[in-house]
Amino acid sequence: MFNRRDFGAAIGAAALLGTIGRANAQSGAKSVGPKPAVDKDTLVIALEKEIQSLDALVTASGDSQRYALQLFDSLYGFDFKGRTVPRMATEVKVSDDGLSYTYKLRPGIRFHNGDPLTSEDVKFTMERVIDPAAKSTRRPFFAPIMAGVETPDPLTVVFKLKQPDGAFLNKIAGFLFIVPKAYTSGLPNSEAFATAPIGSGPYRLKRHDIGQTLELERFEDFYGEKPGIKTLVMKMIPEGSTRVNALLTGEVDLVVQAPLNEKERLSKTPGLKTLTNPVSAPMHVRLYSNDASLPISKRDVRLALNHALDCKAIIRSVYYGVGQPMGTFISAFYPYGADPDIKPYAYDPKKARELLKKAGFPDGFALKLYSANDHPKELAEAIAAYWGQVGVKTEILRIDYAAWSRLNNTHKSGPATITQFTNAIYDPIHPVAGSFSKSGTWSDYFNPDVEALIEKLNSAVGDDKRGAIFRQIGQLLHDDAAAVFITELFHLFSHKDGLRWSMQEGSGFLNLRQVSWS
Repeated sequence: MFNRRDFGAAIGAAALLGTIGRANAQSGAKSVGPKPAVDKDTLVIALEKEIQSLDALVTASGDSQRYALQLFDSLYGFDFKGRTVPRMATEVKVSDDGLSYTYKLRPGIRFHNGDPLTSEDVKFTMERVIDPAAKSTRRPFFAPIMAGVETPDPLTVVFKLKQPDGAFLNKIAGFLFIVPKAYTSGLPNSEAFATAPIGSGPYRLKRHDIGQTLELERFEDFYGEKPGIKTLVMKMIPEGSTRVNALLTGEVDLVVQAPLNEKERLSKTPGLKTLTNPVSAPMHVRLYSNDASLPISKRDVRLALNHALDCKAIIRSVYYGVGQPMGTFISAFYPYGADPDIKPYAYDPKKARELLKKAGFPDGFALKLYSANDHPKELAEAIAAYWGQVGVKTEILRIDYAAWSRLNNTHKSGPATITQFTNAIYDPIHPVAGSFSKSGTWSDYFNPDVEALIEKLNSAVGDDKRGAIFRQIGQLLHDDAAAVFITELFHLFSHKDGLRWSMQEGSGFLNLRQVSWS
């Protein structure tokens, strides 16, 4: 019979064998030199997953985070610490009732095709996001609150809200990448924009070989500080060891999400800098609990699935010790809203079996679990093994990221899927509303108490007020076992020593706006 000790031993033996194999393969390896893969005008980046779409207004953050900050720009944005800063706008004024946001646009900005930025472009962008036909994953964050957009002059845009929204400034900064009205509206459909996007960011599209390479070139008419590198080459290399080998051989200059099992080796390799960044992206199993025909619609079953997992052991074995167990969905690394008093569920298989029996499943049940190939396959295997210990027979459906993303964005990744949630706006409303509100893009869960608190957040402004409400939501999500909470997610980056680059802290976004070779 499979038991916890067997699982730990099996994983440990596999890790040891892999370590020995890597050590033998790398014995006598030389340090990585500072020479760029191409030249000092070029940066070659190894990405961990395919880019599905280049329309950052439509696709999910997990997809757009690799290119969006390079190709597009927003009225306000976030600095490297997550603080809002002016970009395409020079200032914003909020009315006393919280229903009107007036932005003054920076004069002289041009899009990649030469069109000048006006308030009409901003109005068009917002209307495109809330248009159901565009199928934007940002729509749920704007459509319920937008009353209209006014353009009193070419450099002034006014957003009118139906109700106050305490996170509206953050949403504008994180979600609303401005696109040119004349160009975009002249295309036959939104899919056409995804193949030939036009933005106003520091880089513009040069070439996109789907599933292989994205090449961006510096936009010389960018209004802000220009990056120190002219060409960005993003290579899609899904296999982690292949990405690392490409860096060690000098083929690439920067590795995104290097495998955690390579952390020690990369850290000890002369000529490299290796960085670990908490990305405020809770790793969890999304449960389609709204389906009353499924066992997971019952709270006791969801609690059982949580108590059946030894998350500390999973972090040690699957994530090589780089992680932190979670008891709810609000990350400890969000600027506010986390509650340190909410502890992770205890690993208690006996209690899990009792909960399943109480729920009417003394012999367990069968469950399908989707897993995209951008997550370690060992994670799904570990979850299935632990659940199997309490009678839940899990069938793992492992598919490529692009296919999984299409399913997950359209509520077809059920009854359960492994996922994480990058926070694009540095306010917990993004992951909470997206994953646990009735209308959330990635939600198949409903709790009227959570819904009421989300409504209360609309009029709550300021870190303290919002943080207090989010702590209440975090407790409800814990008590209701709204998902299977596994770990805080950390990204591992490694790059050549001569590269000057700073990580975007607290999110999974790749920020290459200030990058150069020494």
